[in-house]
Amino acid sequence: MESTDLKKQTCVLPPGNPALCQSLTSAANRTHLTSWAVSQRELPLATAFAWSVKKYTLCGGRQAGVDVIELDNGRLRLVVVPTRGMSILRVDSGDVRLGWDSPVKEAVHPQFIRLDSRGGLGWLEGFNEWLVRCGLEWAGHPGKDQFRNNLGEQVELDLTLHGKIGNIPASEVEVVIEAGPPPRIVVRGLVEERMFYGPKLSLWTSISMEMGSNTFRVEDAVTNHGAHDQEFQIIYHANFGPPLLGAGSQFLGAVERVTPFNARAAEQVADFAGYTGPQPGFIEQVYCLHPLADAAGQGRIMLQNAVGDRAVSMAFPVAQLPCVTLWKNLAAEAEGYVTGLEPGTGFPATRRRERAAGRVPKLQPGETRHFALAVAIHANRAEVAAAAEQVRAIQGDRPVVLDFQPLA
Repeated sequence: MESTDLKKQTCVLPPGNPALCQSLTSAANRTHLTSWAVSQRELPLATAFAWSVKKYTLCGGRQAGVDVIELDNGRLRLVVVPTRGMSILRVDSGDVRLGWDSPVKEAVHPQFIRLDSRGGLGWLEGFNEWLVRCGLEWAGHPGKDQFRNNLGEQVELDLTLHGKIGNIPASEVEVVIEAGPPPRIVVRGLVEERMFYGPKLSLWTSISMEMGSNTFRVEDAVTNHGAHDQEFQIIYHANFGPPLLGAGSQFLGAVERVTPFNARAAEQVADFAGYTGPQPGFIEQVYCLHPLADAAGQGRIMLQNAVGDRAVSMAFPVAQLPCVTLWKNLAAEAEGYVTGLEPGTGFPATRRRERAAGRVPKLQPGETRHFALAVAIHANRAEVAAAAEQVRAIQGDRPVVLDFQPLA
């Protein structure tokens, strides 16, 4: 384990007043630490919580060479994977896990992923994270679209599932420990989706949590570095298995409208918010939700277990993320029993359909859009009830409109 040099101030982004700022990977500076760690023992802060950060590199199988960062604030432990687009592999707090049991058991290095395999479904070869971003040039299902090539001609483009950003290693990765008050752990990363005669997009992400808190934040900035307008999409694909998911679990959300994605989802649209146990042979159901916002512009959604004593809630600005996809894959455990709560700029239809529906935004040259998620784990009945009441307060007496015809 490489020693912690508390005098290093090597971050790319200037922090406010850090107790520590450490670069772990820098393509610009051609530096990379294979392992690194810091904790309350080396860097005492004004907190009663035993916190730590450690970085290491995986070996063996298709995870060989993958960088992992573990953040522990004394109550939450996050596992971030910079090599996979700064995805979050899992989050643990006591007996609550944010994550799922994917058939994919390793954090697969992008060099082993062929996005165009199996008709454009190759993204699924590495899919096992709690939170993975879909985007940035496109974010939805495979399909055909048009683009203008280097000769100025309109030609056909094959879009693969959920875009590329989740399979691009971060170019810059840094850890910041803020003294506070309150003290805070931050990991930041830069992921770039660029090409000649194509998109020139970057994602700067900040994943942070205060010491001892049950809440963490994901804050992203997406920038167009090109000289022309650029379409983009982003969906935050957050995935949950047991213990939060099980027979009798419930989705709660302040929503205006629910539309089934296809004919399969339309079969049970009235029961979109409920869950069964694993069902061998289950075919996925996807619902398109239009969230409501509170007075501050925040939408709220949550998943609670059957007995109502464990839950997770997510808050996000509806102006940034006006769509929520609810994905239900209640298949046999060996096939991946999982549900997804997915705020986004649109729904996961192929980009051509999303564009026709007006759900593919554009960035002006040099423009940056900001996105944020606040995620909280609720570990007892009182916390779950309070979170549910926040959802109900936004909904008020407004009815939820259920569409029985699939998304147009």
